[in-house]
Amino acid sequence: MKIVVCIKQVPDTEAEVKWDIPKGTLKRDGMNPITNPFDEFALEEALLTREKYDGEIVAITMGPEKASDVLRNALALTVNSVYRCTDEAFAGSDTYATASVLAAAIKKIGDVDIVFCGKQSTDGNTGVVAAELATLLGWSPLTYVSKVRQIDAASKKIVVERAVEGGTEVVEAKLPAVVSVIKGINEPRLPNLIGIKKAAKVEIPQWNAADLNLDKSKVGSAAASTKVVEIAVPPPRGAGEILKGEIDEIVNIATDRLIDLKVIKS
Repeated sequence: MKIVVCIKQVPDTEAEVKWDIPKGTLKRDGMNPITNPFDEFALEEALLTREKYDGEIVAITMGPEKASDVLRNALALTVNSVYRCTDEAFAGSDTYATASVLAAAIKKIGDVDIVFCGKQSTDGNTGVVAAELATLLGWSPLTYVSKVRQIDAASKKIVVERAVEGGTEVVEAKLPAVVSVIKGINEPRLPNLIGIKKAAKVEIPQWNAADLNLDKSKVGSAAASTKVVEIAVPPPRGAGEILKGEIDEIVNIATDRLIDLKVIKS
């Protein structure tokens, strides 16, 4: 079985987030980059799938030189091979263009049975790249997956559980498939020191637009079909207030405040 996992480097949003308001983008310079947290679950699911069904794992990412760090982390966790898709033409790509680059890379890898992705990235939070990727490849799209029940590579079938509102949905689909997983599907492991040292010495292979047989006019900001037209940073939250007094008095004060804020009606 050949498994691909798509991973992305994102800014650590636990730190202060700064925006380029006119461009509608994050100011990534100076922000601490990390592996997209949702992609850690996708990577772990790829590792678990290989352990259960055998095969090989290829990790891919799209990004600048610094994005090689997420691939080295994947190598430290024993994925078989990695590729970084990078080209000046890719800069400013929206979700569809990003999916187009990833789809081209997956086609170049060839004979892929299953692709794992995180549900969404913490910088864009769109949650649509996996579905777009499946559409471009013409493969089964399986989103919000909370458990992979069974994979039958010989029969080209996969059975998963999907988290839906109010419960769980069991779905059987044909392989190849693109599977986007949610938080909690597994417990991501950490690389050991030996793995980290080995990965640090590996030269990361790169694929540009020409390598992927991509038309540069179809990717990047110029080809983006969506555009951020406005960003509004919410005002800082004011200090809270502790209400004191008898319980009936506190309830009346709290009710009046909620009515004033139009949270409830009188």
